[in-house]
Amino acid sequence: MTARPETPTAQHTIETHLAALYPDLDIRVLASDLLDDFGIEGSTEHPRQRRNNWSQDDVFLVTYGDSVKRESEAPLATLSEFLTERLSGIVSGVHILPFFPFSSDDGFAVVDYETVRQDLGGWEDIRELSLRFRLMADLIINHASSESEWFKNFCARRDPGKDYFVEASPDDDLSAVVRPRSTPVLREVETSDGTRNVWCTFGPDQVDLDFSNPQVLREFVQIVRLYMDQGVGIFRLDAVAYLWKEVGGPCIHLPQTHEVIRLLRSLIELRNSAGMVITETNVPNHENLTYFGNANEAHAIYNFSLPPLLINALITGNSTHLQTWMMSMPPAQFGTAYLNFIASHDGIGVRPAEGLLSDEELQVLRHTMERFGGRISMRRGPAGGERPYEINISLLDALKGTAAGGPDAWQVERFLCAHAIMLALEGIPAIYIHSLLATENDHELVSQTGRSRSINRHSWDADRLLGLLDDPESTNSRVFHELGRIIQIRRQQPAFHPNATQYTLQLADGIFGFWRQSMYRDQSIFAIHNLTAETQEIPLEQMNLIATDSWGDLISGDVYDDPGGVIRLEPYQFAWVSNLT
Repeated sequence: MTARPETPTAQHTIETHLAALYPDLDIRVLASDLLDDFGIEGSTEHPRQRRNNWSQDDVFLVTYGDSVKRESEAPLATLSEFLTERLSGIVSGVHILPFFPFSSDDGFAVVDYETVRQDLGGWEDIRELSLRFRLMADLIINHASSESEWFKNFCARRDPGKDYFVEASPDDDLSAVVRPRSTPVLREVETSDGTRNVWCTFGPDQVDLDFSNPQVLREFVQIVRLYMDQGVGIFRLDAVAYLWKEVGGPCIHLPQTHEVIRLLRSLIELRNSAGMVITETNVPNHENLTYFGNANEAHAIYNFSLPPLLINALITGNSTHLQTWMMSMPPAQFGTAYLNFIASHDGIGVRPAEGLLSDEELQVLRHTMERFGGRISMRRGPAGGERPYEINISLLDALKGTAAGGPDAWQVERFLCAHAIMLALEGIPAIYIHSLLATENDHELVSQTGRSRSINRHSWDADRLLGLLDDPESTNSRVFHELGRIIQIRRQQPAFHPNATQYTLQLADGIFGFWRQSMYRDQSIFAIHNLTAETQEIPLEQMNLIATDSWGDLISGDVYDDPGGVIRLEPYQFAWVSNLT
């Protein structure tokens, strides 16, 4: 009989990670320091079991701390009131986008990682939210603000910060570096001991941190501990793909980057068995998938190819590319899951569609979005030229028409269809607040900030918003209440567990359908969606419904008792056909 392997201790687990990162250091002391920073005994056993820390009941809302605000109130308090009164029972978790003092990029150039912006509220507001919802926060780990104390110390050549940032020479060959921006990769700065060139993957105000210095890692371990103490259980690792640098290469997806993620996952699991790490890697699909590791890295990865492919399907009325992609996607192993989304605070990523849509199709997508008021953000390619990086547009406006024309009469139906698909897919759904609220392009904010991303970062006056949501004639109300209804239906279905079985159905090009089966195989749902402005009929025999079961649409309540019948879908209508108990 083979002896069962011993469960490794926390000390052994962390030493294993550190040995891959810092082979020339005495990693025993560093491992002990990290565990002390995290409040964990080195002899603590590290759990081996893969856990699904989620269910079909999990739906996340993504929002800035001041997306809903009221004069004379702390925005985080206003947001908490709105979430409690309007979204209890609809969303289970909330991702609050960066709520720290910042110098640019709407929070993603952090000045101080350890405080809440005074204009938003305080840690007490964060803790209050964590009592009602699963709380996700950003760990902006690749870079810090050039106005941070760390960078000021770097320029003054004192600790902490003197050796915290990546430097390179203008003479270095950086031609292979993969960039998400078109700005220069190096920024010249004057320090107390002369001119230095610091690495800025995202822009001159966001200076890349040097994780080859273990003290930088230790700083972030302490930051994670602080956030967990304040009620954060889920960590979004922002821009983590670029974390480790080696001059002469692409400086993306390096083995050390993956090891840092595995280390953070181990620490978080040791402290909170239900904790999660989610990687934000806006890259081509096959690269994104590597962040699952062997079910030992990210608990969840952003499903970045979904937004451009889904929007393309709805503006062309053709499901071919969506189907092809979906059939190529491996099911997430237990202990891992996809995080599905369509819209975000950034935009619709174009890179994740590379290799999935042709250049001509990407051009059609781009020009259609520009026609609906969108803007295009560019990145610098390896050869020096510029290529589209993301499309900045509100999702409601992105779906106001089709590639053939528009606006048309089907905007809301098309918009709801997009969310029905996302909610039914394998994975955990995350909905951006401005999708739930049916917010349009904010061109005025773009004019004020000069940044294209501001188009989808509107800040609502709470009382005006509540008035619109209570007006049954407003688009905001129609979308908010119907999406809420669909989400509540979704949360009750075992077949929509993030790890439940999924198979693509081979239907007409204008139909996108797939089958979900619960983990105990007691529920099946056939999710069928009309991607066109034409009425479609789907013969039930194409879906191979089990004849001994009764079947009905969870959305409309229609019952299908004739196996030889058809499902009739009006333009952009959808059906979740389930066996009925």
